[in-house]
Amino acid sequence: MPHIIVIGAGQAGASLTAKLRNLGYEGDITLIGEETVLPYQRPPLSKGYLLGDITRERLFLRPEEFYQNQNITLRLGSPVTAIDPVAKTVSIGDETLTYDDLALTTGSAPHHLPASIGGELQGVHVVRTLADIDAMQPEFAAGKNVLIVGGGYIGLEAAAVAAKLGLNVTLVEMADRILQRVAAPETSDYFRALHTSHEVNILEGVGLDHLSGDGRVTLATLTNGDTLDVDFVITGVGIKPATALAESTGIMTDNGIKTDAQGRTSVADIWAAGDCASFPYRDTRIRLESVPNAIDQAEVVAENMLGAGKDYIATPWFWSDQYDVKLQIAGLNTGYDTVVTRAGEKPGAQSHWYYRGDTLLAVDAMNDARAYMIGKRLIEAGKSPAPEVIASPETDLKALLK
Repeated sequence: MPHIIVIGAGQAGASLTAKLRNLGYEGDITLIGEETVLPYQRPPLSKGYLLGDITRERLFLRPEEFYQNQNITLRLGSPVTAIDPVAKTVSIGDETLTYDDLALTTGSAPHHLPASIGGELQGVHVVRTLADIDAMQPEFAAGKNVLIVGGGYIGLEAAAVAAKLGLNVTLVEMADRILQRVAAPETSDYFRALHTSHEVNILEGVGLDHLSGDGRVTLATLTNGDTLDVDFVITGVGIKPATALAESTGIMTDNGIKTDAQGRTSVADIWAAGDCASFPYRDTRIRLESVPNAIDQAEVVAENMLGAGKDYIATPWFWSDQYDVKLQIAGLNTGYDTVVTRAGEKPGAQSHWYYRGDTLLAVDAMNDARAYMIGKRLIEAGKSPAPEVIASPETDLKALLK
């Protein structure tokens, strides 16, 4: 009986194994995960789950019975120690499993603060796994002082939860502005104003110098020399693709596990999908950290494992929830030179449209699902309305799709 092994039991791994069965694959499937819990959704961790609005069970992508009924063997709490691509084996401690095809859906890991600046003190947290959130949840008591390091989406989402729960929130961002790596100044301005209106103290162009405390963090010293009394710290300073296992196997990497357009790595019969995978996109190579990409790419890889020969054509989209604002992003803004702002129909709703020359690249839509959906469809169709057309309040966006 042929055997497909999938290493990494997150969104991509769960999607890939389910798709294999959906396509009629009758061989053995083993899904291996380092965490001890069933595959679960990550986006609600820093939002609804941290707030207490979503139960643990609702995070799970499928109930345990699904894997039993689909004859998918789950190996949870089982870190893989080695892959032998010649013998086609996977080692879990002293145990060896043989595969015919192998998929790496190992995801990504958060950057931690170095121990040399207090990163290993108690009360210093990252936002990535269910265990991370469970560890920090008891800290969220009204009136406590929390420092958030990093003004990307993870940091801002954590700030929103903390502010809603009545904590005193300070967020530091070493770059000149929050969201500098991923968004235009206009989007940064929108979210700075939003957080400031909820009494979050945002410090831009200021980094963390070091943390101090006797076993547990109590004080933060910033790069401008200021000090803050803190009860706990959340770091959101980016993630890195989990490539160590691939590299130890001799698989090529390039800002992630390098794949071709169909998901094959440089080693025969080994594939990759999700956050960990770097793949061809138009005239470049990208890696996408998003749920839609994890699902879509994993499902295409499942098809190709069974011989479909199908290229993965990414249609990037992302979202973030902060307070009562839903940000939806379509496309990739890399290389933009112009941003057009358009007011939405509801108070406070607006969208930012990114152009490179005359080409529409991406849209950030804040509480404006209509702008997001139309922008997404325009980008996917390769249509680029003139910037002045988008900017005009007289323009009926929907008419642009005709």
